[in-house]
Amino acid sequence: MNTDIIDDRKAVIQPLNKFWYQSKVAALDMLRLDLLHPLLSGNKWFKLRLNAMFAKDHDYKTLVTFGGGYSNHLIATAFAARKWGLKSVGIVRGNYETLTPTLQECVNENMELIFTTREEYKNKDNPDWVYNLAGRFEDIYIIPEGGANEKGRAGAGLMDRFIKNTYSHIVLSVGSGTTLIGLRDKLPVSQYIMGFVPMKEGKYMGKYISSIVQPPKNKNWELFDEWHFGGFAKWNKDLIVFMNEFYEENKIPLDAIYTAKMMYGLQQMLLDNHFSSCDKILCIHTGGLQGNSIMPGLIY
Repeated sequence: MNTDIIDDRKAVIQPLNKFWYQSKVAALDMLRLDLLHPLLSGNKWFKLRLNAMFAKDHDYKTLVTFGGGYSNHLIATAFAARKWGLKSVGIVRGNYETLTPTLQECVNENMELIFTTREEYKNKDNPDWVYNLAGRFEDIYIIPEGGANEKGRAGAGLMDRFIKNTYSHIVLSVGSGTTLIGLRDKLPVSQYIMGFVPMKEGKYMGKYISSIVQPPKNKNWELFDEWHFGGFAKWNKDLIVFMNEFYEENKIPLDAIYTAKMMYGLQQMLLDNHFSSCDKILCIHTGGLQGNSIMPGLIY
């Protein structure tokens, strides 16, 4: 199976403007996984890679997965499936009379969409329910929402090769928890992983993460949910202003769902002198910029 549809060499580590973080720490860099591909960007490539390889190697024909109307995971799966010669089905949370730009792009990548009510969607982890919806498709392989399975976590762990041991702190966004779990398993315990959750009371994810991360790696990580801006997929004018200012100072676009809230929260912690002057921080840009097409007031 040819997995060379993404050139990992496009991912670079970019130092942030010292003016932005006021030299509060020794180093503040960003791993630009958003540069990998406009659709299969960031951590999505890593979470899907081993799943798609397994499906192809075991003669599955169709990838079935889940997401909302602006899901980066859906569009990444649609693109990856087409490139790997697989069919794809997206089970969508909510009914859309008019397709969002994201869902239209999924259709353009030959993904078949199945719409469900938000109540029905809660059954997404029930295999019987999924097979009832998608069983008519040929030889289906189910990938959980966000790639949240063992292969997704192992794939996310492959991102460790970009991360030098010299960093004291690794900063990332947390949606399904898959990336944090995968990296916690692979990185040295000495590296402190900070997960920024863009949901209200998002620290509930900690119980799930703790149930999977095994000793001795089940320590030296923490979740932060203070900067959710009203909840998942919500934002306000202040966040848009922050995104524009961050871009002007660093020439790095952020997305409003995950990375903008992460960097906003990190900046607040820097201003509050949360870190030591000798700390070296690496922020992981997990991509997902396609959703910016609906954002009002962005300068990029």
